[in-house]
Amino acid sequence: QVHLVESGGGLVQPGGSLRLSCAASGINYRLYTMKWYRQAPGKERELVATITSDGSTNYTDAVRGRFTVSRNNVRNTLFLQMNNLEPDDTAVYYCSTNASGRNFWGRGTQVTGSS
Repeated sequence: QVHLVESGGGLVQPGGSLRLSCAASGINYRLYTMKWYRQAPGKERELVATITSDGSTNYTDAVRGRFTVSRNNVRNTLFLQMNNLEPDDTAVYYCSTNASGRNFWGRGTQVTGSS
């Protein structure tokens, strides 16, 4: 069974930084594309960043240049380094992967940007 657990969220002032982590188990992690999503209050869940098995990355325009996605294939961990945070970054952040045609999600970690 695929299991994803996010951590690292918190309250941060504008311009601050946070580093999110996602511990993965139940899959041969290094072979899978991993994604970070976020869902702000009253909004749909949106894709934030993607990292493929070979390390290629992609970002939504709103975070490009401020967020960096990375992975550690030894520790089966996904990261999201978030710099220069803005109040609009406030959301629950989820990691996700697709295995055997099914999307798996963690429970999320709350990031709150104070204004």
